[in-house]
Amino acid sequence: MTMLLVPVILVLMALTVWSLLRGIGAFLSSTKADLEGDGTRATEMQLLQNKMMFNRIKYQGLAVAVVAVLLLLTHGGR
Repeated sequence: MTMLLVPVILVLMALTVWSLLRGIGAFLSSTKADLEGDGTRATEMQLLQNKMMFNRIKYQGLAVAVVAVLLLLTHGGR
């Protein structure tokens, strides 16, 4: 079972990093759009930022849950 959970953790970690990088990219794009005065694009980028932040938190929470299950399985709940 632990051999199955380790790849799951790695995938969730990769998704967390991917969401973080996309959120940072959206933040940088919205900042550039704000400087150029394009209000509609900034709103779209802000929505993307929020979506990526939620995804990052979701994937981090799932990774922590899988680590907790892995610890319970390997240490027998001691």
